[in-house]
Amino acid sequence: MNESEFPPDGRPVDMYLDLLRVRMDSEDYEMLLKVVAPALRALDEQPPESLDFALDPQDTEDLPQEIRDEAALVIATAVTGRLDNQLVEIHVDGTGPVRVVTDAVTASDPTRLAEIAGCIRRRQSDTEELRGIAAASGLPTDF
Repeated sequence: MNESEFPPDGRPVDMYLDLLRVRMDSEDYEMLLKVVAPALRALDEQPPESLDFALDPQDTEDLPQEIRDEAALVIATAVTGRLDNQLVEIHVDGTGPVRVVTDAVTASDPTRLAEIAGCIRRRQSDTEELRGIAAASGLPTDF
């Protein structure tokens, strides 16, 4: 579906949720809505560039992976306004697989996925270094 096919007052995330409602079991769909509702409310209140999105681990740890994946795609659709988002699993040395939502072109480009894996490795390395500094300084390390 391209942008000219969107209803004039329809947001892509609303269309995506409508598609999921038809496709998913109603109980799974309700679980999905419960998980994404806080992020969608936050997006309605603030521009996406000022928000940091993460699903609450306590809300998602018992959910099936399929629902967590769909939740990530719903939030990505809300943030980007695009319906071509894809979830890909990138293998990051020293960490294992990491699930990432990206656009369809990037998802099919091995060079770009390798660059993303490098960024994830650097970020994890930086986080571990900061944890070490925090621990040595007697500060909390649970960030």
